[in-house]
Amino acid sequence: MDRPIGVIDSGVGGMTVVKELMRQLPKESIYYIGDTKRCPYGPRPAEEVRTFTWEMVEHLKRYEIKMLVVACNTATAFTLEELREKLSIPVLGVIEPGARAAISTSENKRIGVIGTEGTINSESYPQALKAIDASIRVNSQACPALVPLVERGVLAGYEAHAIVRTELQPLKNKNGIDTLILGCTHYPLIKGVIQQEIGGAVKVISSGEETAREASLILSYNDLLVQSEQEPSYRFYTTGDFEKFKMIATEWFEGPLDTFEVIELDPVSVY
Repeated sequence: MDRPIGVIDSGVGGMTVVKELMRQLPKESIYYIGDTKRCPYGPRPAEEVRTFTWEMVEHLKRYEIKMLVVACNTATAFTLEELREKLSIPVLGVIEPGARAAISTSENKRIGVIGTEGTINSESYPQALKAIDASIRVNSQACPALVPLVERGVLAGYEAHAIVRTELQPLKNKNGIDTLILGCTHYPLIKGVIQQEIGGAVKVISSGEETAREASLILSYNDLLVQSEQEPSYRFYTTGDFEKFKMIATEWFEGPLDTFEVIELDPVSVY
């Protein structure tokens, strides 16, 4: 029960999920890996994303994690079922929770999705949405410039607004959506900018809250919730720029955290 929850992402975006996990599960320890050195995953081939994902998983396995949260939408789209088949612990992605949250929010059943090229091309969100309600109409838009923007730490200001405005324009031209899914966990870091540019009439959905809620239910069902009163441990690992990673994390969590470390991921064979 006292083992940590493992969270993986292509960069800093998965911290948005970690923040919700910390809020909803305050006793749980969380170990996070952000593969910032090889971010973004969106433009990469599926096989490369699979390999990188398994490298992060193998690193976290040495800490005997009790649950894995795949906080990267692209990695969720390409690897979730495989991870569930091959790992003996619960594995949770971010696509299905985001889809459920959007459907419960939308009033006109017209939902927009923004994400990386990999996530959008996988059609994972339309499939997840229509599996719940076949009458849902989905408009998807790849926004490849947003992840690099967030990874550079540009979370507000003129440049952020200009880039978000350009990326959202094709979706805005289609009109009619009343709900927008942030189909990349980097995007909640610029949620305020996205909300302003998409307009106040559109409800912007982040999957973090719903993902954390499902994580809580799964841990409870499997009798894996922490029962002791020991202080939780939060460890953050990056494969890239340490100072930028720590700066974004400290700003997002509004204070210092336990451990930051740069790591090298060992190559793995993916079959």
